[in-house]
Amino acid sequence: MTALDSVTIEQLDGDAARAAVPSLAEILRDSVANGASVGFMDWNTSADFEDFWAGITAEVAAGRIHLFVARDGRGIVGTAQLHLIGKPNQPHRAEIAKVLVHSQARRRGIGEALMLAAEAAALAHGRDLLVLDTDEAGAARRLYNRLGWTELGTIPRYALMPDGRDCGSTFFYKQIG
Repeated sequence: MTALDSVTIEQLDGDAARAAVPSLAEILRDSVANGASVGFMDWNTSADFEDFWAGITAEVAAGRIHLFVARDGRGIVGTAQLHLIGKPNQPHRAEIAKVLVHSQARRRGIGEALMLAAEAAALAHGRDLLVLDTDEAGAARRLYNRLGWTELGTIPRYALMPDGRDCGSTFFYKQIG
């Protein structure tokens, strides 16, 4: 049995995304509590995390964001987003965002499985150029390198860590298909 045998990856529609908000908010809370620079600070509340996901569910319902989750016997343990770029001069491009795996479910290949699902969905929607950014010192950087993403460089002080320290952000792209 491989680590992923007990995990399923699925894409949520608007209704399923709305129903998943509490679980998604918990994954975001856990990520921030464990030091991930994902747009929130250590003083943000559960209500802040739920408000964020409520906004994402509206974009999912409108078809602008594709939301993927990983489930195991405990429920939702990971998530990733594919943002379809709606600009007329960028019909070939999409962005990967908020690839998060709960700390109790890490090191099982879930992040990789979520990334591969997002890449497949991008191709299905005619997107063959993907971009993303991540914390310069985070573990996700190794994942993206391993999956064949090209590292462009790091912008220092791009964001803050949850505790207020400066955080550089490393940008990647990948040609797929």
